[in-house]
Amino acid sequence: MSKQRLQQVADRIQQVLGDVIQSEIKDPRVGFATVMSVEVSADLQHATVRISVMGDDAARADTMAGLHRARSFLRRRVADEMRHMRFVPELHLMLDTSLDYSIRIDKVLRDVEEERKVNPPHFEDE
Repeated sequence: MSKQRLQQVADRIQQVLGDVIQSEIKDPRVGFATVMSVEVSADLQHATVRISVMGDDAARADTMAGLHRARSFLRRRVADEMRHMRFVPELHLMLDTSLDYSIRIDKVLRDVEEERKVNPPHFEDE
């Protein structure tokens, strides 16, 4: 299958899952979760879904546990929305921590900038 078609399927799954997680899942453990990306295998049998969750580690663990419990419901909703597909991929949910990483890098860069304001670098040419 072409990479363009795989990307279209992944994008549509991401859209469907985002809508379902926000509006249809009733599990109280599921907090504010965002589907960051979906990667679909070449045979369309597996989809890796990266989910970003706002909150502390306990809230993230609870949300991911609730989403894992609702995985069959999520797959069924994807199948309902994508009737043209012969197979609906099995969903593999993963916590996406890239936002935390980028926030940490931003904080380190700001700390370095503050340190340079307090102690500017001295060059030998000056």
